Amino acid sequence: MRKIHIFADSTSDLPKEWLSEYQIGIVPLYSVFGDESLRDGVDISPQELYARVSQTGSLPKTAAPSPADFIHAFTPYIEQGDDILYISLSSELSSTYQNALLAASEFPDGRVTVFDSLNLSTGIGLLVMKAVYAVQEGKSTDEIIDMLHQVRPLVDTEFVIDTLEYLYKGGRCSGMQNLIGSLLKIRPVIKVIDGKMTPAYKVRGKREKALDQMLSNALSQKESMDNDIIYVVHSMAETDALQLQQTLKEQTGAKQVVLSTAGCVISSHCGPNTIGIIYSKKA
Repeated sequence: MRKIHIFADSTSDLPKEWLSEYQIGIVPLYSVFGDESLRDGVDISPQELYARVSQTGSLPKTAAPSPADFIHAFTPYIEQGDDILYISLSSELSSTYQNALLAASEFPDGRVTVFDSLNLSTGIGLLVMKAVYAVQEGKSTDEIIDMLHQVRPLVDTEFVIDTLEYLYKGGRCSGMQNLIGSLLKIRPVIKVIDGKMTPAYKVRGKREKALDQMLSNALSQKESMDNDIIYVVHSMAETDALQLQQTLKEQTGAKQVVLSTAGCVISSHCGPNTIGIIYSKKA
């Protein structure tokens, strides 16, 4: 059986040391400022992105990798005899998945398999790590895909947005218009449902109240949590993220509670001080 090489894209927001340790391939999306297309995590960092937004007053657009980008990334591994399993950003949020399928069609049948995470950020990363561990256990591509289909609907992705400016202007979240009028006193909490970013509920008052509610929601599910990995992901909100990480470590039986930083594409849609908790329920 050929070796299976796992790929994701830059929106998976996995810790960089894991990408190296587990040899996970990453295909970057783009942050686009005018005529300048910058590769997420390669040509620009979230800090640099926010600095540009502050200087220019305008948000970047984002763009999916092209089929040629995927072909360029996959080819060396195909040529050395590996098969590829690529786990993509939700097809409901980007053309990344479709472009990867176009790229896969350029290789011999069965050499490149593309799986739609129907998620974003470390919701993708959770599925990626499940696939990595399955490869280590000697599972076949078909067995891994079957497992991913089982786990995908069990992933719970919830995060607090500190400002609606980025999501609203980016047009990436249906239903946001209903929240704009009460923005001043309401903290929106977003969930990923059926691959889409959806306003789940609104918390009145201070940011801390919204974070406490999100944490409470997660802890209410601790008996049904898959205890392999819980992610706390943030964009420029490390202090709050560390506090959530510590509480989750203390109050769940998770083997790992992992702190992760959101990349440029996620940050450009959600904005600074965004923070989320992502885990899977037991199968």
